[in-house]
Amino acid sequence: MAGHSHWANIKRKKAAVDNKRGKIWNKCSKAITVAAQMGGGDPGSNPRLRLAISDAKSARMPNDTIDRAIKKGTGESKGDAYEEILYEGYGPCGVAVLVDTLTDNRNRTAPELRKLFDTNGGNLGASGCVAWNFDRKGVFHLPLDQLSEEQLMEITLEAGADDIQREAEQFTITCPPEVYSDVQEALEKAGIEIDSSGVTRLPKDYVDVDGNDARKLMQLMSALDDHDDVQGVSANFNISEEVMAEIDG
Repeated sequence: MAGHSHWANIKRKKAAVDNKRGKIWNKCSKAITVAAQMGGGDPGSNPRLRLAISDAKSARMPNDTIDRAIKKGTGESKGDAYEEILYEGYGPCGVAVLVDTLTDNRNRTAPELRKLFDTNGGNLGASGCVAWNFDRKGVFHLPLDQLSEEQLMEITLEAGADDIQREAEQFTITCPPEVYSDVQEALEKAGIEIDSSGVTRLPKDYVDVDGNDARKLMQLMSALDDHDDVQGVSANFNISEEVMAEIDG
């Protein structure tokens, strides 16, 4: 989990900057619109929409903006038609990379992502080349100082969580995507602070990366995440604390 945890921490720092630029809200709006388009505008009967709204509220998106995005998805107001596409590729050291996108023009998105891979030490691959190595999971990162691991297990396992890991600075909880909202609700009811959370793709194994390759990989991950059509980036890397400290410095 180390590689994913590193990226989650970086993402949390990036989110504060991205939110000021409106990038987070733009991505949340797309996710809400597509969720409403696929499953209807009622979050009570549309788990995907419920998750998208939860993410938007975590990013402090106003309710009227959320409502407008829902109406675009249900056809009550005019909006762009988005297509959901998963791109797969490789980063430095053969790291497997998955890129979830929502785009209104795949003929624009594909070449732009290919260029980002090429200029950051990787390459865009064919469909199916790395997706087999990932499982879709809900993930929560929590501070260590709120309660014991036993207490956390009692709260979250009853809600459907399937694993809890204690790491150097945090607890990491994983769950099936379909019970993500249930686990989130259980944590909130217990008054537990959540550092970061979301539904993502977790790798089944990891590739150790260090030196200049680690720096190039972080540049690739950030460049992909900054793209307007990208909703999420997942990869199976593991970078040591020492190397990450050098990169952050």
